[in-house]
Amino acid sequence: MGDPITPGEFTAPDWHVLGEGACAFFRTDSFADSARLVQSLTTLPVHPDVDIRPDGVLVRLLTTTPEYCGLTTDDLDAAHRISALATGLGLLSDHSRVQTVQVTIDALDIPALMRFWAAVLDYVPRPDNPDEDLIDPRGRGTSLWFQQMDAPRPQRNRLHFDVWVPFSQAPQRIQAALDAGGHLVTDEHAPSWWVLADPEGNEVCIATVEGR
Repeated sequence: MGDPITPGEFTAPDWHVLGEGACAFFRTDSFADSARLVQSLTTLPVHPDVDIRPDGVLVRLLTTTPEYCGLTTDDLDAAHRISALATGLGLLSDHSRVQTVQVTIDALDIPALMRFWAAVLDYVPRPDNPDEDLIDPRGRGTSLWFQQMDAPRPQRNRLHFDVWVPFSQAPQRIQAALDAGGHLVTDEHAPSWWVLADPEGNEVCIATVEGR
């Protein structure tokens, strides 16, 4: 495993660090073109997560071991190599297609809730933060984060989504939510996150790594 690095140290064209690793989406014109890009990735020493579709390939880099979950110098090197492979195939990245989603649960007793959700979803604790985060060991399902509460909030939802997007995409995502009938609850934590709510008050956070 390479040396651990921070999100701010992960600088690579085409790539954005989100809530779960570094992601890039490369547009293609066909499923065959997508398959050719994925085939080229088999030459890499790092094996990224890939989501292959007829119009493109989403690639995610994240190092997970029993002791660590995050980005490393190996991931950064792989990002540059993947971008070079995509360029060689004439493919361009599309920042608007990159996001990750996390479910946040307000909890008075975090260990009790984590045991339940780990059992019902067959999830495991995230190695770098096992007391607050659960992840899908298959690498497919959205992650869960448990937020400590000091008292119940009967008039507020206890569960919300965190939608991680590139910082450049945050303004238009927020505006789209407002245009769709939502409202801004607070921007006091911007640019790290904005809290929005739907017409009935259910909340969602638009999150970026900016300012963290």
